[in-house]
Amino acid sequence: MLRIALFLLLSASLPASAQEVAQPPASPAPAPVETAAPQTPAQQVAEAEAAIGKSDWKTAEAGLNLYLAQNPADARALFDAGYVADAQDRFADAESLYRRAIDADPKSFEAHLSLGLLLARQGNTDDARPEMAVATKLDPGDAGLAAKARAWRALARIDCEDDPAEASNELLEALKLSPETTADTLLAAGIADRAGEFDAEAAAYGRVLAKEPNNADATTGIAHALIALKQYPEAETLLRAAVEKFPDNPALTAQLATVLAAQDKAEALPLLQKLHDAHPQDSAIARMLASVLAESGDYAGSDRLYVALIAASPNDAALLVSHGQNLVRRLRFSEAFAAFNKATELDPASVDGWSGLAFAASRTSQPAVTLHALTMRSKYLPEVPTTYFLWATAYDNLHQSGQAVSYYKQFLEAAAGKFPDQEWQARQRLKLLSNKH
Repeated sequence: MLRIALFLLLSASLPASAQEVAQPPASPAPAPVETAAPQTPAQQVAEAEAAIGKSDWKTAEAGLNLYLAQNPADARALFDAGYVADAQDRFADAESLYRRAIDADPKSFEAHLSLGLLLARQGNTDDARPEMAVATKLDPGDAGLAAKARAWRALARIDCEDDPAEASNELLEALKLSPETTADTLLAAGIADRAGEFDAEAAAYGRVLAKEPNNADATTGIAHALIALKQYPEAETLLRAAVEKFPDNPALTAQLATVLAAQDKAEALPLLQKLHDAHPQDSAIARMLASVLAESGDYAGSDRLYVALIAASPNDAALLVSHGQNLVRRLRFSEAFAAFNKATELDPASVDGWSGLAFAASRTSQPAVTLHALTMRSKYLPEVPTTYFLWATAYDNLHQSGQAVSYYKQFLEAAAGKFPDQEWQARQRLKLLSNKH
């Protein structure tokens, strides 16, 4: 039972107990003394494990080193030595010892799981996952079903991001072996979020809140799900109550501002400004404030924030696109062109970047660039009236009349009276181009 406790928990550190040392006799002529029987290998390892149980790492390490010098392929002792190194944050030593334990006994459940957990803590999930997977197929022995459930949960956390369906199956396997915990419910909510199953995410967070009404993380999570579902009134009711309960929680306040902005409520802007003043270095809050300022028509104020954000993250394509959009609204087309051009170089799949570049190029008399940008955009989205018009004017400026006429006609059909100025221009150009032929 001691090895089970050692494997599942690291107990609080206790002072090492003093060792008794036999004293030599006082007379110059040594009297015969009784010699203690030598310890068996099992006793040596058991003594080291007893020291581990007291968090007496030095004693345990010394005993294990002495034992392993004579028994270098003992899987149990190698695992214990790895555990001692792990407990002291000597991760390289721990990894090496766990791997040696696995080499000595490939069916060592404890060594595979501990190595996997160690690698996962270091962010090496590519190497951690195979170790966890092996552990789930082995007999946990004295470690018990709770330890095997831990292996399944660790796999679910690793797979949550890239394979939520597999992560869900792994979590279910864990729950077959041990009762559901709040951490499990939160993990299930995270898996549902990655899978885009926002109703399931909201339900999971709701179960947590039913048990723990003051769980701020669960409140943030259910609000996130409601926002994704565009259930803004429900999210607003939840968040207003939460912000009253947790007034210093910036995530909840930011979510409330998001919900208010989505509903075009004037409260969003002052709330975000206050939040930004309190957390000026929080880039997420600055992004939100910049977006709301742009929506409110304060393009200069919005752009000051974007410029500062870009200075800190110069290769963030999304920031460059937002900056470019503000520059377009301020009629600074050359600068906007540069911003969109860099954004599309950084992220060739940026639809907004290509759209912005097409428009900025048209306003800076670069029709060839406009056509290239529209071609790239068309890989991701269908045409809309504004892009038909850009196609037409670009071809017109390049004196490619046939293509220009075709796109002017497609623009007029798609516009249907919603763009009167451009529609008038298109009709005039069609008349002139028709007269030329």
